[in-house]
Amino acid sequence: MQSSDHKDDNSNLKSESMGKDTDAKSEQPADFSTEIMSVTEMEQSPDNSPGDDTLEETTQDSEMADNEAAKTGDPEPSFPPEFEKFWKVVETNPQDFTGWVYLLQYVEQENHLLAARKAFDSFFAHYPYCYGYWKKYADLEKRHSNMKQSDEVYRRGLQAIPLSVDLWIHYINFLKETLDPSDPETVGTIRGTYEHAVLAAGTDFRSDKLWEMYINWENEQANLRAVTAVFDRILGIPTQLYSHHFQRFKEHVQNNLPRDLLTTEQFIQLRRELASSNSHNGEDAPPGDDLPSGTEDITDPAKLITEIENMRHRIIEIHQEMFNHNEHEVSKRWTFEEGIKRPYFHVKPLEKTQLKNWKEYLDFEIENGTHERVVVLFERCVISCALYEEFWIKYAKYMENHSIEGVRHVYSRACTIHLSKKPMVHLLWAAFEEQQGNINEARRILKTFEENVSGLAMIRLRRVSLERRHGNMEEAEHLLQEAVKNAKSSYEASFFAVKLARHLFKIQKNLPKARKVILDAIDRDRDNPKLYLNLLEIEYNGDLKQNEENIIACFDKAISGTLAIKMRIIFSQRKVEFLEDFGLDVNKLMDAYEEHQSLLKEQESLKRKAENGCEEPDEKRAQGDEAALASGQMADGDMQANQAAYNYNAWYQVSSRYGGSFRAPLCHATPAKLCHDRVSGFENAKGLCTCNIAAVEPFSSWPLAEFCASVEGAKSLLTHLPLLLPPLVQLPKCMELRTILSDLFHLSRRTI
Repeated sequence: MQSSDHKDDNSNLKSESMGKDTDAKSEQPADFSTEIMSVTEMEQSPDNSPGDDTLEETTQDSEMADNEAAKTGDPEPSFPPEFEKFWKVVETNPQDFTGWVYLLQYVEQENHLLAARKAFDSFFAHYPYCYGYWKKYADLEKRHSNMKQSDEVYRRGLQAIPLSVDLWIHYINFLKETLDPSDPETVGTIRGTYEHAVLAAGTDFRSDKLWEMYINWENEQANLRAVTAVFDRILGIPTQLYSHHFQRFKEHVQNNLPRDLLTTEQFIQLRRELASSNSHNGEDAPPGDDLPSGTEDITDPAKLITEIENMRHRIIEIHQEMFNHNEHEVSKRWTFEEGIKRPYFHVKPLEKTQLKNWKEYLDFEIENGTHERVVVLFERCVISCALYEEFWIKYAKYMENHSIEGVRHVYSRACTIHLSKKPMVHLLWAAFEEQQGNINEARRILKTFEENVSGLAMIRLRRVSLERRHGNMEEAEHLLQEAVKNAKSSYEASFFAVKLARHLFKIQKNLPKARKVILDAIDRDRDNPKLYLNLLEIEYNGDLKQNEENIIACFDKAISGTLAIKMRIIFSQRKVEFLEDFGLDVNKLMDAYEEHQSLLKEQESLKRKAENGCEEPDEKRAQGDEAALASGQMADGDMQANQAAYNYNAWYQVSSRYGGSFRAPLCHATPAKLCHDRVSGFENAKGLCTCNIAAVEPFSSWPLAEFCASVEGAKSLLTHLPLLLPPLVQLPKCMELRTILSDLFHLSRRTI
């Protein structure tokens, strides 16, 4: 009853399995390859050995029936009671491989075909490289006499992993069991499948089982010439059992007549070659006894035997040269092959030594091998290392020099199946499509990834830059506005607001709009120093005279805000610098200086409180330190140039020799003002003395020495020196005090 069905399946195989991979389900893109051998079976599907077929068959009978019922009309088929529990686990987290294993085991135990099909199909959408489960799925269909579905499962599996030698072997055995032997097309179908198998997986280093099976089958068909042709191919391929193949070939030659081993053309050519060789060696044949030049038999038994032996010797000699070359190629790869301990797919991480071995093997093959061998090795690698994006990227980069469609195919498989949540490979794929002029495809790739993995700024920024590069400024602006609006935190909103403001200012040359974006962001996130810094950057890049009021307003907003004291001092310093360099009103400069002094006093007060145990919260201090660091990182453009041109520490000399940490400005105040401001108390007098006199040696490096370089400056200092004496005499270290006063006095006198 099944023979007609088997014929149909055979036709499908010839047309679909041996070339029309596109007919398989779209969720399994054609490609990769690897030697998922019996180890793979054991690791990923312990029950997929032939001995376990009976157990699986029983569980799948009722599943088949349920599936048929679903096809005929049940709109909402019922599933086993625990199915939803297992299904929710993998639906929530498709990367939970253990959850999938439990689900597949459960549907088999429940003997529910519809549930099993749903589970298997969903599983292969995420893990198509698990050979063992393809085999189990195909056996499930076969054991319920569902041969067409079983054939389809095999074809889908081979499409996903065409280098799986074991899956090819099981598929061929499936055809031998199910096809009608009396059908004249059966032999051609099986031979065609063998050919397709060795083309796909025959260059695998461990493909010997497949070649052996092919040779044995051709021997069973008594097609000795076909056997010889297969040997001709395998003897030139570096495989693990290369020596064994050569031994079998020599037996094949010794046990059969050359006439039966060779094609007619090969036989005639070899006979003429031997005849020519004999004539060159001076062996003249008797008249009328010349050897035939065609396919005629030699009548003389002795000459016939001699010719046969000479032909056998020559055939083996020719193939010996092939064997020697192949042996050399095998020896170069043997160490790398021995280093591959896990040639199959698994979600567990690979050892570093195996990853290193794969990298070195690929580099060796790229340098020394043919393009075909390089591609086969990459296909093997991306099965074992399917979850490591560096190998997919390396594969795609290699293919760029050989096939544009090949590059696209590699990226597609990596991004849609194995690395669906890895951003780098998606960015590279989108960049590749953009390079090829496929702008819409690049947009689709980035948008799809962002929908699947939200919250990655790098993806949104790449989408923005893509639109900007192609002149879609409105779309770029819209993407940034959308990012600001949908931000999940104030920090994220501020980040995108800065990007939006820069885009508006640098690209669209719209300063008012850029300013408004930053000001709105500051209203939402007042404690973020990066916003103030970027606002300053924008204003600095404009006309400084025109933007003076805006720049000062930005400084004032930062100084009077809720930033940490360290950050406010930084902005205050920069405000003084700006007014000194570009300001038009000295009153504003002096007001800024006074404001800065107040901030310094506030900082000193906080330090004293900290020393007395009233330290500010750690969280606030950390925030201040982070803000100060961020300020240095965020400022760029003209702001960086201005900042590099000034050393703010040079404005405020700091001393530690006498224990003081007071800062006394020397650039904007007269000595009289210094003395008046600083003699109000013991600490201030001590700080002034420490800062101006004893902090730095020798005298020539002091700002005070520079001040006293003029006669007026020295006179002024001597005039106001008595004001310092009352607080200075309270210093406990009298000897040091005498030295300080003496140095100061002599310095001034020498100048005058």
